[in-house]
Amino acid sequence: MRYSALTLLVPCALVLSACTTTVTPAFKDIGTRSGPCIDGGPDTVAQQFYDYRIQHRSNDLTGLRPYLSDGLAKLLNDATRDPQHNALLKSDPFSSRTTLPDKVDALRAQGLDVRVVPGWTHFATVWTLRALALQWRPDILVTHGYSEHLWGRYAGLLAQVPRLVHVEHNSRERYTRWRLKQALWLADRTAATVGVSEGVREQLVARGFPAERCVAIPNGIDLERFPETALLPFAQRAPGIIMAARFARQKDHATLIEATALLKAQGVTAPVYLAGGGKASLQKRMQALAEQRGVADQVHFLGSVSDLPQRLMSHQIFVLSTHYEGMPLALVEGMAAGCACVASDVVGVRGVMQPGKTGLLVPEGDAPALAQALAGLLADPARAASLGQAARAQAVQEYSLARMHTRYQQLLERVHTHGSP
Repeated sequence: MRYSALTLLVPCALVLSACTTTVTPAFKDIGTRSGPCIDGGPDTVAQQFYDYRIQHRSNDLTGLRPYLSDGLAKLLNDATRDPQHNALLKSDPFSSRTTLPDKVDALRAQGLDVRVVPGWTHFATVWTLRALALQWRPDILVTHGYSEHLWGRYAGLLAQVPRLVHVEHNSRERYTRWRLKQALWLADRTAATVGVSEGVREQLVARGFPAERCVAIPNGIDLERFPETALLPFAQRAPGIIMAARFARQKDHATLIEATALLKAQGVTAPVYLAGGGKASLQKRMQALAEQRGVADQVHFLGSVSDLPQRLMSHQIFVLSTHYEGMPLALVEGMAAGCACVASDVVGVRGVMQPGKTGLLVPEGDAPALAQALAGLLADPARAASLGQAARAQAVQEYSLARMHTRYQQLLERVHTHGSP
């Protein structure tokens, strides 16, 4: 039983590990510490610990020993020698989250002061963020992600940060009743809530967020990856269909595969390329579906690809078959590549394109409608080329990183000056 509590106990040792005079243990059985010390107070030592964990993903107890109490170190050592329990150390028992070191290094290489905060309890996250806010004294605190935006804003309130901004990335966020109550309580104390698309903003308002404080700022893409000089003329592109999306329940690869089978029955055998990683089990299910529908020779599973822009700019048609989106950047990249785009008519997608002008929308999960749209584009290359050209123009005008940055800068200036968007 004591091993099952290991994940809860380990982070608590961080509070005790600083070389200070007396520290009250968070758990009474953690006890005292001997051996080398780490200089600094509890917050400083905790940050050093998490920096060390980012750089050293193994659970080598030798390097971790200065941070651990005597009792906790013995518990871990015992676990390594016990065949029934050493599996505890094969994962990371020191955190409920995984922060990859290459991501942290990339951000720090840009000159950003990146801090890794504990995620083993919400209290630890809030308290550490509060300490950082008190240290940095920002005028505005911007929070992202569910449920991180809750804990970030609680920390901001505790640190008395003058202005709070919340950015919502998903149109179908998994709010429980209690979490939604917290979010709405915080929304009344938040200067602005940003939806990363108009669809996300509409969903926020429908859930009760203050409409006057909700704005839409669409996410942008790096247009330098889609230079005008690299665009193939539409007539020289492969008359194939490409969908870039990870394999996840949110995405609807099945409808595209079913549509491909319907097209084959009509004598249309354009190749379909599915680019993206994700859950291997879902990919296997889609491969099995392609086999069952007799289109395994047409549907190509590419996995994650590093040359997606080049692939998009050399194909005529892009499809995003999905159940819901926040801001579908893969669709925007298809538009920037000059593809004729077909997408599901769902929240998050609706409003990104101008239906009939810069792309086509089809009902969610409707394979016959998707097949009909694709057949029409394959049979009428001139219309497909016109849609692709218009899609490219819209992407360049509305969805660049520069435009997104400008919108956020303007929003933050209004929030700072007026306290509202």
